[in-house]
Amino acid sequence: MLIEIAIGDAYGAGFEFAPRAKIDRHNDGAGYVGHELGIPAGRYTDDTQMSIAIAELLLRDALPDALACANAFVEVYRRDPRAGYSKGFGQLLGEVADGADLLRRIHPGSVRNGAAMRSVPLGLIADRRVLRRVAREQAAVTHDSPEGRLSSEVVALMSHALIHRAATIDQLAALVAAETGFALRVDWSAEVAVDAIETLHAVHTALARHRSMRELLRACVAFGGDTDSVAAIALGLASLSPEFSDDLPPSLRGGLENGPYGHDWLLALDARLVARFAPTRGDA
Repeated sequence: MLIEIAIGDAYGAGFEFAPRAKIDRHNDGAGYVGHELGIPAGRYTDDTQMSIAIAELLLRDALPDALACANAFVEVYRRDPRAGYSKGFGQLLGEVADGADLLRRIHPGSVRNGAAMRSVPLGLIADRRVLRRVAREQAAVTHDSPEGRLSSEVVALMSHALIHRAATIDQLAALVAAETGFALRVDWSAEVAVDAIETLHAVHTALARHRSMRELLRACVAFGGDTDSVAAIALGLASLSPEFSDDLPPSLRGGLENGPYGHDWLLALDARLVARFAPTRGDA
């Protein structure tokens, strides 16, 4: 899960709000490209780092609240500061003393997609009522708006359906609608803003139209706009479905950063998650 989130994030980061000419020229799914704002090729961003925070938190806390989530976000940033965060939020993470300080200082009413981008690991929680509660708690730290909270729940429920209910990709929209009343689109074609609802539609459209992870990755970037968030969520979800062929080339797996919190470390964390959260098939 996390390794695929990181690959999607790092690949998409090179194309985030890039000119269409760059996407047309380099979006072949074969290798990473750097971003002109200083993100090197193969390096993941805040989408992966905050997903790591959620994953590690779930390993030690079965029912984390907003404060626990805030502490986790501060912890992962402090040990590994990196590019990709919005300027204001990255600066705030570097200044605050802890999660409580973050909650005091942040203005969390955003309708952007930051809560959704880190929600794939929440699908590991077997009980859907608990899952939805934790999804709202983690969203409340930074995106305490109806759109922010909903986006976290939707991504988490999609992940849960794939892990615990053996759902097919084609069943995801109906399962989400039954839980939340939200209708996922399958016809998104526009550039994706840093917007919670647009991101949900783009992710679902890309998942619905492809069964190859490499083609899924290319499709996420082809939308344009906030390509790393769309690709990170979509590849994380696709990794949970046997319908997707894992045809990501060695250049993407081997080209992902491999520092202290890179490729090998992510694989080890994924193994810990598998060991801790054995899937329980059926209606949890």
